[in-house]
Amino acid sequence: MNTKFPQLNEREKTILEAVVHLYITTAEPVGSRTVAKRLGLNLSPATIRNVMADLEDMGFLTQVHTSSGRIPTDLGYRYYVSHLMKVQELTLAERERIKQELSKKIESMDQILRHTSHLLALASHQAGLAELPSENTAVIRRIELVHLFERQIAILIVDSFGCVHTSSVVLNEPISTQLLESLSKFLNESLYDVSIDNIHSVIRERLKKFFDERRKLVELALRIFTHVEPPANQMFLEGTNNLFDQPEFQEPVKVRSILGIMEDPTPLIRALRESISQIETPQRTVLIGSETRMGDFAEFGVIATPYTIEDKKEPAGFIGILGPKRMPYERLSAIVDYTASMVGKMLSRLWR
Repeated sequence: MNTKFPQLNEREKTILEAVVHLYITTAEPVGSRTVAKRLGLNLSPATIRNVMADLEDMGFLTQVHTSSGRIPTDLGYRYYVSHLMKVQELTLAERERIKQELSKKIESMDQILRHTSHLLALASHQAGLAELPSENTAVIRRIELVHLFERQIAILIVDSFGCVHTSSVVLNEPISTQLLESLSKFLNESLYDVSIDNIHSVIRERLKKFFDERRKLVELALRIFTHVEPPANQMFLEGTNNLFDQPEFQEPVKVRSILGIMEDPTPLIRALRESISQIETPQRTVLIGSETRMGDFAEFGVIATPYTIEDKKEPAGFIGILGPKRMPYERLSAIVDYTASMVGKMLSRLWR
């Protein structure tokens, strides 16, 4: 996230960091006396109050009411995350606990990512999210065509994660068992190791090359797979009930923003993908409030880290934690990063 910040001196940085930490802990506006007690520095509350006023003028802090303490703005959180935050190291016990939880008998990609989402929710007391791999990650390992009725056939595609994608198509004319077997053999030869979202283009390329009897198979394959859509990306979102306990989400309008994300996470997925794609080496991204450019996301923060499969360079998807902007970013970033590395290893083992 490339943001230009006003220049801060060391005292301003120290006080901004203290305000962020105190607000994360208490969810209450922070006053100068509270900061003075926390820092234990030889600074008077009046001096600290003047520095906080300067930070407010620069856009890092804001006052909810004239007589109240101050809270961080989106810019204040962003400066903290980008320049002041020190990601905590997980203990060996914490790493082992995550590893054991993810090493339970889980046999499919969906199970791994759903369990990851649940695990992150438990560990953070926020909402855990896990995106399934993007459309071009999984590739075809086997295709089965099965007669259902005279003109209707079922299409079963097994991908490299062992997931089975099913659909059916009704043809204009009956198809013989012999032709179906020939077509199935041709498809397995032609589409092995092809990503599901690339089926149509591969078949069209084959159509240009064949002028003999096999051309009829290609034309039939093209008609069939016109009805097969690539799987839509999904995101598991567990633990949203934790958000309802946060003081930020007690008002009905803010409750509706949580429900909106539950009903349609697509804008959030899009915002996170865009943010991750802007980083030269895919790594953790943090989006805070208005940075998502989502109107209903003003009170949210999200930490997300991509995971990769085997030796692929591009990330396959991401996992993360969704909560209020007032999240303990230092601790939760460490949890998300380590869990993402474990998810990548597990999905790589599952890869067939």
